[in-house]
Amino acid sequence: MLLDLTGKVILITGAANGIGRAIATQAAAAGATLVLTDRDASLDRIAADLVATAHIADLLDPAAPRQITDAALGLHGRIDALVNAAGLTSRATFLTATPALWDQLFTINARAPFFLMQAVLADMLARKSPGTILNILSMNAPCGIPELAVYSGTKGALATLTRNAANAHMADRIRVNGINLGWVATETEHHMQADILGRGADWQAQAAATLPLGRLVTAEEAANLATYLLSDASIPMSGAVIDLDQKVAGAP
Repeated sequence: MLLDLTGKVILITGAANGIGRAIATQAAAAGATLVLTDRDASLDRIAADLVATAHIADLLDPAAPRQITDAALGLHGRIDALVNAAGLTSRATFLTATPALWDQLFTINARAPFFLMQAVLADMLARKSPGTILNILSMNAPCGIPELAVYSGTKGALATLTRNAANAHMADRIRVNGINLGWVATETEHHMQADILGRGADWQAQAAATLPLGRLVTAEEAANLATYLLSDASIPMSGAVIDLDQKVAGAP
């Protein structure tokens, strides 16, 4: 199947690393015009490699979503697709969570995506044009492991918003879908597991030994699905939240 994104202006958050960067790379290869955003200054180099526009912004800033979308609209006059790939995975249980951590995670993982979606939807509706929104979610969204209590709540909220937006705007030809990801082999996950959680440099080999494929899902595999959902090949799919992992939810 040829996935063609030629002519589509796509805004991707969290594009400096991991899933966001992999999606940006595949979207560029498929012909998209990209506006990439992240708080990491390495975004400038990645955008240059992909012949894309970089917009450095911190989604903890309440003004960032509007600034990002205004910049994209100022450059290209429209946004045809949005990928909310930015996110934090800070650990916290019901007993260890703090108000500060709660606010940080919900701001990055739920509030910012909501207001980015709001701005993009407003542009699509004003132009009476079809569009696509893709939210990167988590296998933890339906319940989640204990140490990801707050994180799970943020992804559950975004999953609900994904379906809500899809329901509200299907008749406007605006499709909204999500991908629930589990463990993915990214630099961010390696830093979390090896350094922050102290599981050592060989954590991935140990984790892989417990998985059916004998390895983690790759960022490129996640980007394959993302590119499909962004493309016209996935019409009329909307309101779908797809599990991309090596287990069936609810199974042991």
